[in-house]
Amino acid sequence: MLTRRHIRVKVMQCIYALIQSQDDSLEKQEKFLKVSIENMYNLYLSMLSLLMEIHKLAEKHVSHSTKKYLADAESYPDTSKFIHNAVLQQLVDNPSLKEELSKRKIDHWYLNEEYVKIIYKDIVDSDAYGRYMNATTKDYKEDADLIIQLYKECIAPNEKIYDYFEDDKLTWVDDIPIVNTFLVKRFKKASPEVMPTFFLPKLLKDEQDLVYAKQLLTKTLLNNAQWEKEIEGKTPNWDKDRIAEIDYILLKMAICELLNFPSIPEKVTINEYLEIAKEYSTPKSSIFINGILDKLVKEYKASGKLNKMGRGLL
Repeated sequence: MLTRRHIRVKVMQCIYALIQSQDDSLEKQEKFLKVSIENMYNLYLSMLSLLMEIHKLAEKHVSHSTKKYLADAESYPDTSKFIHNAVLQQLVDNPSLKEELSKRKIDHWYLNEEYVKIIYKDIVDSDAYGRYMNATTKDYKEDADLIIQLYKECIAPNEKIYDYFEDDKLTWVDDIPIVNTFLVKRFKKASPEVMPTFFLPKLLKDEQDLVYAKQLLTKTLLNNAQWEKEIEGKTPNWDKDRIAEIDYILLKMAICELLNFPSIPEKVTINEYLEIAKEYSTPKSSIFINGILDKLVKEYKASGKLNKMGRGLL
């Protein structure tokens, strides 16, 4: 679920938070990193929980026809078609998912029912919902396509849900697009035969990813002075204060990775940090960072400091 690029972003966030708080406690930042990564899975589960609550509200709507949210609800051939959607049923009848939600105490939607109602109203007002409810056909693909479309059109872009998550966990601001993309891909891969655990994927590919995250954070912070010297040597006409803060952090992380992670090819390192810069920093940041890293890689190769081996961990 969480790629190496996402891990790099998490480390960047930790270093940025450390600079802003002026707290040099490495132990605290390591804990923050671990919690930040773990909270991303909680966000994923919260999104699934939201769909389950929408289904619950739809059930209430159908069973209490006198309190309809849509005046013309009974005009559909089968007013209960949505609550019998096969993908939604795989969520609400999923014992593994329910157990995980309970274990993590992810049950906050009942306290914030207004958000569920907002999303539900957007859903029933949507063209996709109308077409689905009017269609007399029913198969798994149709059900899955509807959930994907509703998620992309009604849930993912909803600003109120975004604001709600932003207020809940600060790090979720950057996690929301990642989780949304992953969820859509997950629904596309779903089938009638998937096991309950299909909707509970691993957060990290393996334990080595967490080791990588901790080492990248630790080695970047502990060798901060060394990385600053490396950067200063390649920016003679630039005062430190003129370099964007995020650029400075990304450069230090990239240099740290180039010199301390021999199994990651230098091209992978450079490309990853350029892509992160494009998304999180200024329009010209990637060009600036690329220029510095290109010079450093040439120097490291010439001096023998750059020792790469293996196929690399992408």
